[in-house]
Amino acid sequence: MKIDFANLQKAFQEHEEEFLSVTKEVMTSARYILGKETDEFEAEIEKFTGVKYALGVSSGTDALLLAMMALGINAGDEIITTPFTFIATAETIACLGAKPVFVDIDPQTYNIDASKIESVITDRTKAVMPVSLYGQMADMGAINTIAKKYALAVIEDAAQSFGATQDGKKSCSVSTIGCTSFFPAKPLGCFGDGGAVFTNDQTLYLKMKAMRVHGQVERYIHKYIGMGGRLDNIQAAILGVKLKYYCQDITRRQEVAERYNSLLQGFVPLPIVKAKNDSVWAQYTIRVAQRDKIQEYLKDKGVPTAVHYPIPLHLQECFAYLGHKKGDFPFAEKAANEVMSLPMNPYLTQEEQEYIINTLLKSLHQ
Repeated sequence: MKIDFANLQKAFQEHEEEFLSVTKEVMTSARYILGKETDEFEAEIEKFTGVKYALGVSSGTDALLLAMMALGINAGDEIITTPFTFIATAETIACLGAKPVFVDIDPQTYNIDASKIESVITDRTKAVMPVSLYGQMADMGAINTIAKKYALAVIEDAAQSFGATQDGKKSCSVSTIGCTSFFPAKPLGCFGDGGAVFTNDQTLYLKMKAMRVHGQVERYIHKYIGMGGRLDNIQAAILGVKLKYYCQDITRRQEVAERYNSLLQGFVPLPIVKAKNDSVWAQYTIRVAQRDKIQEYLKDKGVPTAVHYPIPLHLQECFAYLGHKKGDFPFAEKAANEVMSLPMNPYLTQEEQEYIINTLLKSLHQ
């Protein structure tokens, strides 16, 4: 048996006629940038998240950059974040000349440990950027409490958690600005690059809306330094179709995760979802010793795996200037050496999952 990790072909085939119809409509109209489809999609994700304002943007990375630009993050400012994430989280901070200040993770959820944030706040700290990793929100209640105490902005990097909830509130709805990605392999993914920013603050919304188009408030009238960060209409149209079925997809992802949990219980350390959280299971990530050997065995048997992420950011060469060393963030480092993501998508059958698990269990005894 050969397993597909994300099964993007199936994601297309399931609603093929609708995708072809909406993309043809965009191409027939020849309105490719900032048109009806983008407006409609933004209105739908506002409704979905319960946030007043949403803007479609060109990628999850650009969403983070746009959020910080709107908040006025400058060279020398400090942003507190996690070292256990995709590089875009800290890379965008560095791109603005600001300093990423890392805090170790909660070893159960892999998200930033909120109890460690306050100890690294300085007079240069301007924001906290928690990452809602693997589909589960960080401890946003605790983070928002700290941020309010020190008058800091909170930017949720929700690239993997769009649709997740905490205490009944949707990811992207509980911070100063929420940012997500619609990269194809995300739980809600388009057929190219895409992302979105969310806020309840009208002033920030209007600023980001202008900054998304090079700071333009009227044609060729530029109030801000901005960027070319628009979501194109074809991707918005595709996302509009997928959003109609997204709650169903989340349920199917949760069912896949539950099957994994029941069949793997007692064999490997399983993902832990906090009681107040619902995860959208962007990844199903376990921990294993001798990971390289296990991955190779699974690959030979047709079971793909991935590591999110093998090198924590404080040990990446590009962040050497921050002066960190091995041992500075032990939980992040331990996770980086042990985590392994199994195939996760809404289309995995019970037969496929049983094959994945049986193969994994055999690999553990090699």
